[in-house]
Amino acid sequence: MTATETVAPPDSRTSPLHITGSLFAALRPRQWTKNVLVLAAPFAAGELGSVPVLTQSAVAFLAFALAASGIYLVNDIRDREADRQHPVKRDRPIAAGRVPVWLAATTAVVLLCAALGTAAWVALPLVGVLAVYEAVQLAYCFGLKHQPVIEMGIVASGFLLRAIAGGAATGIALSHWFLLVSGFGSLFVVAGKRYAEVVLVADTGREVRRVLDAYTHSYLRFVWITAASVMMSSYALWAFDIHEVSDSRLSVLSVVPFVLAVFCYGLDVDRGRAGAPEDAILVDRTLQVLGLLWVGCLGAALYLH
Repeated sequence: MTATETVAPPDSRTSPLHITGSLFAALRPRQWTKNVLVLAAPFAAGELGSVPVLTQSAVAFLAFALAASGIYLVNDIRDREADRQHPVKRDRPIAAGRVPVWLAATTAVVLLCAALGTAAWVALPLVGVLAVYEAVQLAYCFGLKHQPVIEMGIVASGFLLRAIAGGAATGIALSHWFLLVSGFGSLFVVAGKRYAEVVLVADTGREVRRVLDAYTHSYLRFVWITAASVMMSSYALWAFDIHEVSDSRLSVLSVVPFVLAVFCYGLDVDRGRAGAPEDAILVDRTLQVLGLLWVGCLGAALYLH
């Protein structure tokens, strides 16, 4: 080597530290917030103050975080070629080449198996719920994501199964009202997300997902309005049932902020701002206040009688 020769610095993108960071980003940790839905059943049953219940719910949260991250890796591996043509998704770690496919695939298998093992540590019913979640979401990744209506049902089932998992992990029986509100609430959120995406495509011409070609504004409006109507009706009837048991009028009063919150979120949907539901919730201050009022009223009815 002469005095004028220099050694090229190693490519930081291939360093173990960079790959590890990119792999963690590919797990989409921000999406783990959805797993707080495992607390819905304990909260609705008035058992959220129990330490064993909280412990079991925390393990269910962890199990779903592992499973969901494994599914995201599978999805990104499958979609990496299409993602490279997308103006935003091309920056995803796998599509951008920052995470090798073999590493992502290996990690996905480990996470999916670890999720089932974690669930088995708490309760066998939770293993069943998680196994259904993984099977349905894998079917979504391997083709059902392109099937209109079916794909909305699958995405909605992801929210619903999280809510059911809270009961499965803690042994809490789920009422038919809980299942109706959770199920149609999940469909309401997903249909709103698709509506916002259709609005984005119409406004910008940006391709978001192929299945959107099968949907129209009027159809998605029909779905999310129907889902919202059933959800609100079911919740109102459930609130009156709680009143009969607890003798507290606060459960009935909770219907007001609940319905107003649904209407507020519906306004975000109609404006095309609900493409990422968690972002809409974090930005809409009115929705946050109504949500706190609802939780306060229902919580007081359930825990202070």
